[in-house]
Amino acid sequence: MQTLTINIKNETLTEKVLWLLEHFKKDGLEITSKENIDDLKLLHATRDEETVSFEDYLKNEN
Repeated sequence: MQTLTINIKNETLTEKVLWLLEHFKKDGLEITSKENIDDLKLLHATRDEETVSFEDYLKNEN
């Protein structure tokens, strides 16, 4: 798998590029925002942390 980052300052051009890329989804292209990638990395980093039951979480809510 290869990852590319495209920075576009013009919103109109962004829409055109996304429109073009959408046509390649059926060939296996995946479009993900940088923000989503950052969130997934943070989520992955918590995988080895101890879990807390939902009930305990609610007890410590306030």
